[in-house]
Amino acid sequence: MTSIDTTSGTEAATATATAAGPETAPAGGSDASLGDFAQVNRGRASAYALLSRAFASEVDQQLLDQMHAMRFPARTGNTKTDEGNRLMAGYLSNVWGGTLQELAVDYVHCFIGSGDDGFSAAYPYESVYTSPRRLLMQEARDEVLAIYRSQGYQKAEGWKEAEDHVAAELEFMASMATRTAEACDAGAVDEVERLLRCQQGVLVEHLYAWTGMLTADMRMYARTDFYRGLAGMLDGMVETDRELLLDVLGDEGDAKMPGEAQAEGDEGDQDDQDGRQA
Repeated sequence: MTSIDTTSGTEAATATATAAGPETAPAGGSDASLGDFAQVNRGRASAYALLSRAFASEVDQQLLDQMHAMRFPARTGNTKTDEGNRLMAGYLSNVWGGTLQELAVDYVHCFIGSGDDGFSAAYPYESVYTSPRRLLMQEARDEVLAIYRSQGYQKAEGWKEAEDHVAAELEFMASMATRTAEACDAGAVDEVERLLRCQQGVLVEHLYAWTGMLTADMRMYARTDFYRGLAGMLDGMVETDRELLLDVLGDEGDAKMPGEAQAEGDEGDQDDQDGRQA
């Protein structure tokens, strides 16, 4: 299979996905075949799933153990990811008997606050940051809910928060990245493009549009470097994944999907052969 040039996109995905552990880092190289691109998307799915879990609720022992065992590269190519990794690695290097209690308290302080107004915490809902009165269940929630339904996506059983909670939007991206990897495995290039365009819309019109405000508030309200580091990791993921999708899809209507170059090359080879035979 002849590959297309997805070098910068693959490196962008690697920068953040590597933080999810060595087994989740996508394959790199000067070219990316459809098989390579499946691995890129598995790395994206793992990175999004990790971020989703960290935002969804307080850290439990399973998550703490998972993150304590992870690698956090110092130089990923994205300064926000690097800063987030530095803070997270520093915090996790000093885990002690009271870490879970400390993080539970900080989760409440950072994301819930006093609860009596819209300005006492980093409320993790898109509606809060995109509605004039910082209210829940506004237009942003309706928009993402419609997207979820259009893709047959259902929130996890037991999930009781609004659909525009940052953890829900991140989990949706993880699910779509997994489906993209499966479409790559099946050689379904048109489906890969459709799935990626949906993800690009959610990323640009939703996550990229508001999470920078969320992470700014996280840095203001968080008392531990765990949640300050998580802010940097989210910023870096959103930036690098936006670069990846722009690199692969290009402008609207100008997609350049892995696998298409092979088909075009085969057609060109056949034309050359026909010409020689004539």
